[in-house]
Amino acid sequence: MKVSDILRVKGNTLYTLTPLEPLALAVQIMAEKDLGSIVIMDYGDLLGMLTFREVIQSIVKNGGVVGDTTVRSAMDDHPLTCSPETEMDEVRRMMLERHARYMPVIENRHLMGVISFYDVAKAVVDSQNFENKMLKAYIKDWPSEEQKTA
Repeated sequence: MKVSDILRVKGNTLYTLTPLEPLALAVQIMAEKDLGSIVIMDYGDLLGMLTFREVIQSIVKNGGVVGDTTVRSAMDDHPLTCSPETEMDEVRRMMLERHARYMPVIENRHLMGVISFYDVAKAVVDSQNFENKMLKAYIKDWPSEEQKTA
């Protein structure tokens, strides 16, 4: 299974901001749209990721308030990325190693989407459920000893 399989099911709605936007705007959008992350872009280039982790760290550093902080000061400017052709096993390994919950998907310098750890886990569970269903159907149709000798 590849990242492109997740993107095909997930859809292509993306939320992006520029690094100079106020962090308060990012927090408002994340709350309104129930987002765990926003991709930070500038002139078509990926500059970073803003997740709830970075938002919370920024608020703590700022004495418990968002203030007039910009997205740039809070974002992760070296986010983990993958391509649509990246295998799911590799994505899981990368996300676990870096404790990443969200990963932008980039192809030829274009943002194709964002996958989350939830998306990856759901894809694995769905795949295992499908395999289990197929195995059960195969076993159910297994010929008995009497059918084999006839």
